[in-house]
Amino acid sequence: MTDTAGAQEHHDLASDLEIVRQYLDQIEPPEELSEAARSVVEAQLRDLMLAKNARLVAHYYSDSSLQDLADDTGGFVGDSLEMARFGRESDADILMVAGVRFMGESAKILSPSKKVLMPTLEATCSLDIACPIESFAPFCDKHPDRTVVVYANTSAAVKARSDWVVTSSIALDVVEHLLEKGEKILWAPDKHLGAYIRKTTGADTLLWDAACIVHEEFKARGIKDMLNIYPDAAVLAHPESTDAVLELAHVIGSTTQIIEAAKYLPNRNIIVATDQGIFHKLQQLNPDKFFIIAPTAGNDATCKSCAHCPWMAMNSLQAMYSSLLEETDEVLVDPVLAQDAMKPLRRMLNFAAENKLRVKGKA
Repeated sequence: MTDTAGAQEHHDLASDLEIVRQYLDQIEPPEELSEAARSVVEAQLRDLMLAKNARLVAHYYSDSSLQDLADDTGGFVGDSLEMARFGRESDADILMVAGVRFMGESAKILSPSKKVLMPTLEATCSLDIACPIESFAPFCDKHPDRTVVVYANTSAAVKARSDWVVTSSIALDVVEHLLEKGEKILWAPDKHLGAYIRKTTGADTLLWDAACIVHEEFKARGIKDMLNIYPDAAVLAHPESTDAVLELAHVIGSTTQIIEAAKYLPNRNIIVATDQGIFHKLQQLNPDKFFIIAPTAGNDATCKSCAHCPWMAMNSLQAMYSSLLEETDEVLVDPVLAQDAMKPLRRMLNFAAENKLRVKGKA
């Protein structure tokens, strides 16, 4: 099944682009704090976390101050599933999630007895928006002969409708496993990641038509121009990027795989095609290397993300403090739905354990 055929089969979902634009128009960036004010809020938040036995789990794409706070207070910085797994194993009573909504849902699914807070429940993901269960479920029903594999960047309802949930680092292994069993795949939601997996594995794969607004904006021509300036540079790209960008990459991988690759590559200059929030951890671990953000559509009115997820940017110290103080913005998932969503998640975790694979990914 080609990309075009998959897109035509549910061409009405082209309207999702307009939905994403509407969401972006509603986003208000957090208030900028002075250094002194930031220090005060951080100190208050630290005290409150200690008093309430709360832990902060932050995604690599979140603000650097939140990543540092998580590291300094016994929390965790990483990818969405690892964030959720840390929360499950933690003795905290409250989990504070610095990320986007599906990450909060994943944390709640794996830790149903804990209170999970997000500073803004409006923080979502273009992939989640573009794969609503109301459209996705009928699409799956039309293809009962296909095994439904969904990326972790999806709602609890979409996960519950799937056979497998995967992260970007384990997706190839899972699809290869299903291919060996002779199964055909229905992949959702990211079409670029799906196309990369199909191209790499050769699996018969029907693709849902959605894309990450951050990774879709990286431009191959801009990267080629950068390579002319830095001919010795390595290019690291997330597989949600377009095929033209992936063709130029020396390493294709999840956020964790990008971070690990940066440590062992001999190149001093490294061009990175993923959300620029990752640069904080990259620079921490590799102070002697020079990281360059891959060019996007440009920092102007035509740039939707400018290499940083606008929803991830909604997380802030002051929002975290307010949420924990009042214990508002709680993430709730219907218990029955959570049990159904846990089945494909557990399938992935068991597969990873049996094959001694890591399940970290951008998601």
